Amino acid sequence: MVNVRPAGPDSWPDVATVMGERGDPSRCFCQYFRLRGKAWSGSSPADNREGLHAQVRDGELPPGVVAYDGDAPVGWCAVGPRTSYPRVVASPNWRTDHLDAWVITCFVVPVGHRRKGIAGELVRGALDLARSYGAPSVEACAVDTTAAGRIPSADLYRGPLSVYLDAGFTEVSRTSPQWVLVRRPAG
Repeated sequence: MVNVRPAGPDSWPDVATVMGERGDPSRCFCQYFRLRGKAWSGSSPADNREGLHAQVRDGELPPGVVAYDGDAPVGWCAVGPRTSYPRVVASPNWRTDHLDAWVITCFVVPVGHRRKGIAGELVRGALDLARSYGAPSVEACAVDTTAAGRIPSADLYRGPLSVYLDAGFTEVSRTSPQWVLVRRPAG
């Protein structure tokens, strides 16, 4: 049974475990959407790791949710107010008139735990977190995996469209066949 909890100071070791030692998550630590320009290009994996660590440890809001299978951490989903993500605010792919919405920016589900419904559980946990902080709605820029043939798993970090549709999100707009802005009320 998978359960999902907000990331707080006690869960940092679990977040770090999910990010792993190799691959994009271990270099990005969900900082890509939080940094722009030179702040991003000048950051190192160690800087990004410390950035997320500080957000988990010290932030007023949890920066995301962690999925557990029993006691084992098996997934991560970054979620927060749109204003927490300067790259989202500036992106044409995330254009919206819902400036007070929260956004889901990325998922990490390590190899060995994929295709088991964990992303869907993480979306539900992200919605619960957003709702608990009074978010009126939650948006994401989903990946439509049916739009352009096979998509590498590394490109699915924003989450497949099907996961969002299954959680009650609706399509708002498309800026390309694969980039689909989706939204649903947080409540």
